Amino acid sequence: MSRVPPFLDHFSAVAPAYARARPAYPPALYAALATLAPGHALAWDCGTGNGQAAHGLVAHFDAVLATDPSAQQLAAAPPHARITFRVGREAASGLAPGSVDLVTAAQAAHWFDVDAFYAEARRVLRPGGVIAVWCYNLCRIAPPIDERLGTFYTATVGPFWPPGREHVEAAYHTLPFPFPELSLPPFAMEQRWTLADLGAYVRTWSAVTRFITARGFDPVTALLEEITPLWGSVAEPRRVTWLLAVRAGRREAAGPRP
Repeated sequence: MSRVPPFLDHFSAVAPAYARARPAYPPALYAALATLAPGHALAWDCGTGNGQAAHGLVAHFDAVLATDPSAQQLAAAPPHARITFRVGREAASGLAPGSVDLVTAAQAAHWFDVDAFYAEARRVLRPGGVIAVWCYNLCRIAPPIDERLGTFYTATVGPFWPPGREHVEAAYHTLPFPFPELSLPPFAMEQRWTLADLGAYVRTWSAVTRFITARGFDPVTALLEEITPLWGSVAEPRRVTWLLAVRAGRREAAGPRP
């Protein structure tokens, strides 16, 4: 029997900042997934972090289970009467077989043992239930700013990205996905951010946390100094966008063969 690898904790140390600084997923994504799901009784959001996707899902489902291996991340999640937050890994939801209408993993599946996650998703999904995983890579603001962010991403903190990030860079096309795929329209996230907001977001990157631990200083300070003359008034919000890469599939109605 295969053993799920140890949990590599990239975000507990920045959990409060992560909850404040990460962009919000579009409501249209949750609505589209709810339309595809065979029912709306229960959704499981795996790797929920601060519960961002769980809060989006609860607008469409009677109940949501939100699991994450990091107790610190879950502690930063706003409570909700119909969301159950539980410390747990991708291989063990604690849910009954065939009890779930939708399984999601938002900006998380690339950190998983995906074979174990998919096996658990198949176990808990009802026949015809839907699984969706999605991610986003670098944001877009304006070409000169984007160029400097790209250099920071690849050159400054590039060596510090943990394994798995390559799947995000490939828009999850390199991530195994053994489900009959469903067609979805394109989705994007949009925020209005000041330069300080951008800095707070970049400081939640796992590579930045690892850089600071290894080198002993914060590389984002120099990045923001470089971007300042390109931003305009630093207190002025600018439009920031990310394209979402979404893969959605359906559990076979007859279930997996033994």
